[in-house]
Amino acid sequence: MKGIPPMKYLRHFFSDEQGQDIAEYAVMLAVILVLVVGTIRLVGTNANNAFSTVSSSLQ
Repeated sequence: MKGIPPMKYLRHFFSDEQGQDIAEYAVMLAVILVLVVGTIRLVGTNANNAFSTVSSSLQ
């Protein structure tokens, strides 16, 4: 920051959007993971119930 006026430095600091893409990708990844985990848990429970029913009827 040597030689740069403080206001110019702050303006440049707050206008820099370089890390914004990473944050957006992290949020999208988190949403996708929540959806995938929720779907797997739901399908897993339903599949377990279906296999239990088939197993009971075969015995």
